[in-house]
Amino acid sequence: MDPISPLEQALHAARALVLADLVAGQVAEADVVSLVEESVTQRRWWVEQWPEGTAYVAGLVAQDVQDALLERYGRWPLCPVCGSGDPHALDVEPELGPDPHWVCHQAGVKVASVGSLGPALGGTPSS
Repeated sequence: MDPISPLEQALHAARALVLADLVAGQVAEADVVSLVEESVTQRRWWVEQWPEGTAYVAGLVAQDVQDALLERYGRWPLCPVCGSGDPHALDVEPELGPDPHWVCHQAGVKVASVGSLGPALGGTPSS
């Protein structure tokens, strides 16, 4: 059996992290999971062109899915930190960098790492 390449490892990890956040937000319907798969396919090509970007894939997939959800359904994930005012989505930071996390710019706080949104949304930690 051939070992899994670092590229495939990064893509599988990104898929798992974003899916964990979608499950935590209770939006992991089949059509939404398809958005994750579309992003992973596109990012595979992107990383093949720029291998140094492998560490950035999880944040990019999260942003891709967030953008696709905004176009089709509305903002996601909604901020669990701000209890008043208009509902707003969290953002992924860094936009292009390793160790992506969800942040609330209105409150100025890091809410959770990508893949670990469950506890912030009142769910259980991902295993």
